[in-house]
Amino acid sequence: MPDDMPAEESPTTRTLRPATVAVTAGRPPHTTDQPLNVPVTFASTYVAGGDLEYGRYDNPSWAAFEEALGRLEGGRCLSFASGLAAVSTVLDLVGHGAKVVAPRHAYNGVIGQLGDLEMRGRLTAQLVDVTDTDAMVAACEDAALVWLESPTNPALEVADIPAITRAAHEAGAYVVVDNTFATPLLQRPLDDDVDLVLHSATKFIAGHSDVLMGAVATRDDELYGVLKGRRDLTGAVPGPMEAFLALRGLRTLHLRVERAEANAQELVRRLSEHPAVGEVRYPGFGAIISIVLAQGAMAADLLTHKTSLWVHATSLGGVESTFERRRRWKVEPATIPDALVRMSVGVEDVEDLWDDLRPALDGLV
Repeated sequence: MPDDMPAEESPTTRTLRPATVAVTAGRPPHTTDQPLNVPVTFASTYVAGGDLEYGRYDNPSWAAFEEALGRLEGGRCLSFASGLAAVSTVLDLVGHGAKVVAPRHAYNGVIGQLGDLEMRGRLTAQLVDVTDTDAMVAACEDAALVWLESPTNPALEVADIPAITRAAHEAGAYVVVDNTFATPLLQRPLDDDVDLVLHSATKFIAGHSDVLMGAVATRDDELYGVLKGRRDLTGAVPGPMEAFLALRGLRTLHLRVERAEANAQELVRRLSEHPAVGEVRYPGFGAIISIVLAQGAMAADLLTHKTSLWVHATSLGGVESTFERRRRWKVEPATIPDALVRMSVGVEDVEDLWDDLRPALDGLV
């Protein structure tokens, strides 16, 4: 975690660093006999006359999670039933027939939603190489929304967020950044004037492969209100238990990210030297690595079935290390190498991870 990351303001006006915010935000007041954690509130109906009213509008368990993640991102947060529920809510704000610019390599759920909406005439989508800043800037000219991932999934490309955001705003477009891979500990897009930050909280935020949840953060009160209204109307809300578990996971986000990133950087060094690996893709931060196997797709498939610690699974961001060949999914773009394996590095001992991975790689040479 960068030492110079902006600190947060505490309720007592002291500045708190991100690790402390992760541990302390969203807790009940320190008064006698208060629990340290906000209890899970299982309620669909509340006594009328207050702020809650009905279970689709608010829940104390969501509110505690939203306070903590919002503080980390430097804005206000809304939680959703899943990352794709958050994606759908944001895209629902795009006017009929308007243009959305997005990376050609992005989470296939996002690309799938854009394709579905375009097919039904709701919007037009332009997919651009996010590393080509000039092309991204040019595409912004007539856009209503610019969607960014940085790093991208699974190519791990990094966008020039400030430059693209400036161009988008000059064109009158909103900018959303999917910050799932980086987390607010490694980058805070709202500090670069981005309008919305989106998370699949299923991944690093919750961090234990047991929660399905999404979130959006913003500093724009009007956007917050519109998105809150859409969530109320569509009912794309998380369950209270999911919110409780996501907040519990968030409490150790700084520890997990620090350990997983250190593991990833050491594995990048070793993978770069192994003859079975033709290419290593790593943006220089975070816990996601993509490798391209020198012997092709079959070797990539074999690798994902020859380990005992590394788990063959499609998700990421948990405490355990997982990997998969991304092109096993037919919806993955053809520009993703057929032999690319995306690796989500966990918090195990790196020597054990390497001892499990190296023999599988050796067998592919």
